[in-house]
Amino acid sequence: MINSLLCQQLDIKFPIFQGGMAWIANAGLASAVSNAGGLGIIAAMNYRAIQLAEEIKSLRRLTDKPFAVNIMLMSPYIEEIIQVVIEEKVPIVTTGGGNPTQYMKQLVENGVKVIPVVPSTALAKMVERSGAAAVIAEGGEAGGHVGELTTMCLVPLICDTVSIPVIAAGGIADGRGIAAAFMLGAEGVQLGTRFLTAHECEIHSNYKNRVLKAKDIDTIVTGKRLGHPIRSLKSPFTRDLFKKEYDSTISNEELEKLGEGALRLAVIEGSAEKGCFMAGQSAALIKKEQSVQEIIQEIFEEAEKCLRRANEWIK
Repeated sequence: MINSLLCQQLDIKFPIFQGGMAWIANAGLASAVSNAGGLGIIAAMNYRAIQLAEEIKSLRRLTDKPFAVNIMLMSPYIEEIIQVVIEEKVPIVTTGGGNPTQYMKQLVENGVKVIPVVPSTALAKMVERSGAAAVIAEGGEAGGHVGELTTMCLVPLICDTVSIPVIAAGGIADGRGIAAAFMLGAEGVQLGTRFLTAHECEIHSNYKNRVLKAKDIDTIVTGKRLGHPIRSLKSPFTRDLFKKEYDSTISNEELEKLGEGALRLAVIEGSAEKGCFMAGQSAALIKKEQSVQEIIQEIFEEAEKCLRRANEWIK
């Protein structure tokens, strides 16, 4: 059985996080991951305080295992979200979409383990100095908001830079990816796209079917012109948005408005024309729907087999 320092620190059975995907990572999915031995994560996205508090209460009715809340740093309600996390005694927080250092002192002093998503060594060093318990090194293969560096390059660079545990993310959907992440120096992994096809994931069936049918060239990155690139599946919406980014007659404000609500339309309504179906390049590796328990069990059994075979390459 694969175990790491991260498992001991966070009191989890398997060193795997479920990504804090907006509109997707709710109490149902997060509790299933935690009950299966991983770290389930609720997405705070643009919730108000009362909404997040209710979601945390819902999760606690479904599991007594460790869990986390993902804080999107671009949220207009971040101050009240942090207050709820402290009041509800949430044990772990992951952060995304920026630099969390201005909020970390308050969280750490209140006993919250903070684990930021980092796309570079500079930010990794910064959050370590601010008291991060670990970092998530997320490569550009991931779905949703992405950086420039690939997981293969980013993970060892960050492992060489910080002394805290590193969780690898981006492009990982099976046991081979997990084994590779450990060989690069990671103590754990974070998966988002793989959990989109879990039975417990409540996204629209159109969304799941798009992931299951995805080929290796079926993702696209939009938003580079706006400074916050996003990887999603190719669709009428993303193709149109990508084209308009190169149209100088369209302002940045107009581009921003085009994307408003597109993820919700994909998750809730399954809108083929107007939805933004966020997913990573690993979508092409996913061919079936399973329970969260089956996913975690399968990928770690595969990872263990891969790691045990490592001696074959040493003569």
